Amino acid sequence: MSEFRQTGGMYYEEFEVGMGLDTDSRTITEADIMAFAGVSGDMNPMHTSAQFAEGTPFGKRVAHGALIFSIATGLIYRMRIIEGTVLAFRAIDDWKFSQPIYIGDTIHCKIEVTETKDAKRLGGGMVVITIRVFNQEDKLVQKGSITVLVASKPE
Repeated sequence: MSEFRQTGGMYYEEFEVGMGLDTDSRTITEADIMAFAGVSGDMNPMHTSAQFAEGTPFGKRVAHGALIFSIATGLIYRMRIIEGTVLAFRAIDDWKFSQPIYIGDTIHCKIEVTETKDAKRLGGGMVVITIRVFNQEDKLVQKGSITVLVASKPE
């Protein structure tokens, strides 16, 4: 078995409860929505048909909620805090979808470490990260928390 290598991320022992960070932002495109529809198989016309979406309460196409969650986790990864040190994605808890996201909206996340728990037998520890996703108007659009297993510092 090859030795685990860090490529920029923080080790479990470096995470502290209360640590907060902001991600970069990303604009949601039609291509994002159509690619996600194809990969997930979720072709609901509220996401894929402008004509259908005009008749919905939203009045236009909306991004899949799961797409926005996925992009949020990608924005966190791009911060490099878990790059090369995350061992597993363990849980999603209390995820809420508060506002729709439309094509052309730009999202960013505010994250906070809310819990850490040793998991030495698994090679590190659990880090619970609360995520709040905001649009370009700073309106909260999604929130919840994830738990990731992060590697311990090598001895």
